[in-house]
Amino acid sequence: MIRNALTPSNPHELLPELPDALARFAHGVEFPDPLEAPALRWGIIGAGGIARTFARDVPRYTRAEIVAVASRDLGRASAFAREMGIPMAFGSYEELVEDPNVDAVYVATINTLHAEHALLALNAGKPVLVEKPFTMDSVQAETVLNQASRSRVFAMEAMWTRHLPQSRVIRQVIANGDLGCIVSVQADHGQSLLDVPRLARPELGGGALMDLGIYPVSFLHEALGRPASVHAVARLNSDGIDLGDAITVQTDRALGVARCTMDGRSATSAEIVFECGALELPLQFYRPGVLRLRTFEEGAPDDGATVEWDATLPGGFQYEAAEVARRLAVGATESPDMTWQDTWEVMRVMDRIRADAGIVFPWE
Repeated sequence: MIRNALTPSNPHELLPELPDALARFAHGVEFPDPLEAPALRWGIIGAGGIARTFARDVPRYTRAEIVAVASRDLGRASAFAREMGIPMAFGSYEELVEDPNVDAVYVATINTLHAEHALLALNAGKPVLVEKPFTMDSVQAETVLNQASRSRVFAMEAMWTRHLPQSRVIRQVIANGDLGCIVSVQADHGQSLLDVPRLARPELGGGALMDLGIYPVSFLHEALGRPASVHAVARLNSDGIDLGDAITVQTDRALGVARCTMDGRSATSAEIVFECGALELPLQFYRPGVLRLRTFEEGAPDDGATVEWDATLPGGFQYEAAEVARRLAVGATESPDMTWQDTWEVMRVMDRIRADAGIVFPWE
């Protein structure tokens, strides 16, 4: 197992205690240590940038190892393996999923291939962690999840944000209900990604929604659950690529707003407003970072009390990898932090967004 001597071997130990004001509303929250999860041997399908992040964070901050990587270009896989200290490189995905030394598979190929490669792993009996978006639509998602169910093999969408410490606090605050009901949620994700070639290609599922919009859409779903209505507009270029999207969802009691853009950087903030307070993620809500609580108490001046908890830690992908290891150790086929139903419902919302905004893929 390779670790960077300049990086804390267990950044989880640097996680500060919750301030009393926040702990009051998040009572019962737990923070499983990624280094305490069982050891697991991972194989990676795909040798791009996000695969590199996974290959760096997971062996550095968990007891897991990356034992193999596969690309359709053996030279690319071999170069990736040398760079990341991985012992085995394959020139086909089939070889990787059949390798008995691989305990679980991480799918990190382009979006349009997620379903195909997830099914490849499941059909080989290998537990699979599939990079977001899980698939290109809810029909593909249902196909993959049905296969996981039939095979009784673990599968999970790699929405890493849902496994971070601040997300655990948010879920616990919502579950406890001490701030009252949620009345509104907002999240935005804007990056300057016009220089990423695949995002400009319709046949590769390019556009802002699938790569960036999935984060705020998933955040809204985590807070509000399945919406009753979904509406969206998009800025489309001449190739039908959505450069930006504005989305509203509604439940019985609350409204949610999600925004994304690939031709301009935003604050990437998020907020959940309750009847008696608010939780805010002021910057890069999808990464380990600051969680702010504002409470509104009767008679308090201005905005009442505000407290911050800085959950900024090195890495981040270690939390989702550790969750897979923990679930496999008890024989589970899905995670309560990102259930199969969650994934299907998010993909269904994405379908409705595309339909309303006029985003159409070439194969549809």
